[in-house]
Amino acid sequence: MTLDTLRQTGREIQLQANELIVSKTDASGHITYANRVFMKLAGFAEHELLGMPHNLIRHPDMPRGVFRLMWKTLQDGKEFFGVVKNYTKNGDYYWVLANITPDYDHRGQLQGYYSVRRKPSREAVDTVTAIYAEMRAVEARCGKASAPDASVTWLVDTLAARKQNYDDFIHALINASAGARA
Repeated sequence: MTLDTLRQTGREIQLQANELIVSKTDASGHITYANRVFMKLAGFAEHELLGMPHNLIRHPDMPRGVFRLMWKTLQDGKEFFGVVKNYTKNGDYYWVLANITPDYDHRGQLQGYYSVRRKPSREAVDTVTAIYAEMRAVEARCGKASAPDASVTWLVDTLAARKQNYDDFIHALINASAGARA
């Protein structure tokens, strides 16, 4: 099953401020654990999620460059933070503030990834919506193979013009989201 063939309903659903989505994947990004909040919000039963690639819920409004940046960050052994728009099984969508961390065994071998997602502030969503639209426009002007790198370059250059790097940018959004929940 792929969600990209679903009709988008255009209906946003939201996490509650006190809810956390938790999932784990293997090293290739296939789901090995999903908490009940994830299953409820995304509309999937556990057996429909386990073993599936986590990008099953990737919304087409998400630029590929965001995921290129995510994988590069994770492959460098660092945790990744990002604001992400996801699909539900029925074509609705929801936004999350994602924290994804590499999961290592006692020998230091990568076992997979652990992700905790929470509700972002409306300010964070509005900020990234405009940025993601421009990243998708950059990607549309490029060949498929070069599109993700081109949009990451655009993002890095745009943030540098604002005298920010990605970490500063995303942490400002995290702080805005934390303030919105307080």
